[in-house]
Amino acid sequence: MGKIYAVGVGPGSPKYVTEIVKDIVQNCDVIIGYKYTLKTIENLIEGKEIYEITMNDQEKSYQKILPQLGDKTLVIPFTGDVNFSESEVVDRLIEIFGEVEIVSGISSIQVAASRAKVPLDKSKVITMHVTTPIEDKKLELQKALIDGFSVILVPRPWPKQPDKHFMPSEIAVYLREHNFDTTKLRVHVFEAITTENETRFVGSVKDLEGKEFSDLSVMVFNQTSLDSYMNYRWQWEN
Repeated sequence: MGKIYAVGVGPGSPKYVTEIVKDIVQNCDVIIGYKYTLKTIENLIEGKEIYEITMNDQEKSYQKILPQLGDKTLVIPFTGDVNFSESEVVDRLIEIFGEVEIVSGISSIQVAASRAKVPLDKSKVITMHVTTPIEDKKLELQKALIDGFSVILVPRPWPKQPDKHFMPSEIAVYLREHNFDTTKLRVHVFEAITTENETRFVGSVKDLEGKEFSDLSVMVFNQTSLDSYMNYRWQWEN
């Protein structure tokens, strides 16, 4: 079997595709991915054997391509970083294809943290964008906020099953119902980050109630205060 790559192509703008991923994509034979992800790299895949998939038909498509692959190089691109919030799919790819080389990309959580000026090393990063139950993740969110951390969070769009739908409005209600003063919690919500359609909401968590956001959303709960090296002069003054 040929080489199999799972690569991250960034949040949406072609400018955020790394050079190593560009090289892999340009030199592959077959590429299979979601419409939005393929759109990000459309300038790199002309002339390739392309398969556009959805969540509903991806398994069928992977199984169809497997016996046809031969010595061809296959690339499966993921929006953002393939190492974040994509483990369920990556694990399945390994089950199907065996050896899969994983190449990281720039995640929306990195860009959102930068936009909000919230350092990742002082934050908790949580993804609700999974099919497994998220009750433990909800508790993780509560604990992080109580402990004073900023939180970078990917919500879960599931409009066909309201009990699983956990987007910014639902998150705001959940926190209020668990005794958080959501009028004082500051939050950013970015949609379609890095693209020409990028939007940004900045306000209190309370303000999110009843607001609709797309499935291309990332949230930043900002509890950061400036703490520069000037607060630690003992490092060089003694």
